[in-house]
Amino acid sequence: MAPDPTPIVQHHLEALGRYPDPERATRVLAETMGVQPQHLLLTNGGSEAIALAGAVLGGTVEEPDFSLYPRDGGPLWRSNPNNPLGTLAPPAAAAGVWDEAFWPLATGTWTRGDHLRGAIVVGSLTKLLACPGLRLGYVLCADEALMLQIRRNQPEWSVNGLAAEALPDLLRPLDLPTWSARTSALRDQLVDVLRSHRLAVRAGHGPWVLVDRSGPLRAKLLTEGIVVRDCTSFGLGGTIRVAVPRPDQFGRLERALRHHCDTGSEPQPAPPEAETGKATS
Repeated sequence: MAPDPTPIVQHHLEALGRYPDPERATRVLAETMGVQPQHLLLTNGGSEAIALAGAVLGGTVEEPDFSLYPRDGGPLWRSNPNNPLGTLAPPAAAAGVWDEAFWPLATGTWTRGDHLRGAIVVGSLTKLLACPGLRLGYVLCADEALMLQIRRNQPEWSVNGLAAEALPDLLRPLDLPTWSARTSALRDQLVDVLRSHRLAVRAGHGPWVLVDRSGPLRAKLLTEGIVVRDCTSFGLGGTIRVAVPRPDQFGRLERALRHHCDTGSEPQPAPPEAETGKATS
C-alpha cells in the first residue's frame, strides 16, 4: 500500500556523505507509533531486532513460527500475526518476545502494547513502507535495564544514514487504518481467485494466504515469473505461501492459474483446522 519510496529516498542522497545519526528518525517514529522514545531502538531491519533480542534472552517457539527466532532455550517468542499461519494471537496470549512485523497491516494499529506488560516487541518497517533494501526495523522495550543491554549489543552506525534520513518522509503518507482495510480486501480477492481454481486456501490476517496440497504449483508459477514461498522450512511440507498481490498483478496471476490449473470442478475446501473465509481485522 505504500507509495514508491524511490523519489523520497532520492531527496536524501546527501546523507551518503556523512556518518548516520538515527536520533531524529527514532524521535519521529516514536511519535508516529505513540510510544516513548526511550523505549524504542531503531535497527537494521527486523532481522537485526530479532538478533539483538535473541542475543540477550535466547528463546523458544511453538511451531510453526519464523525461522530466525532462537530455539536454544529461554522465553517464548511469537509472531503476531503468526508467520506462516497468519492468525492473530488471542488477546490474553502471553510471550516473552512478540514479533509485530505484520501487525500494522493486519490490524490498522501500530502495536498491541505488550512492551508495557514486560515483553519485548520487535518489528519491521521495510514491509510496511515497501523498502526492504533500506533495512529498517525496531525493538520496543520498557524495561530500562534490558533495553540498555540490547543497545550495548548493537554495532555503531548500524542503521545506515540514507534510511535514517528518509524515514520521517517515508512515514508522512502512512495511513494504517486505510492500508490495513485495503490489504484485507485484496486478501479476500486473492482467496476468491485461488479457490476458483480448486486450490485449498487458508486465510488469516496477514498479507498472504496459504495453499495446502499445492503439488507442483510453485514450480509452475515460477515458469511464469511468479515467486511464492515454499513453507517446508516452517514444517509445512506441501504448503505454499502466496503474498497478496498489488491490484494490477491479479490479471497476471489469473492467467498463470488458468494455464496451469484444471478449473473443471468445484474448489476444494480448506483443511478443517484452518481459519478460513473473509478474514477481518
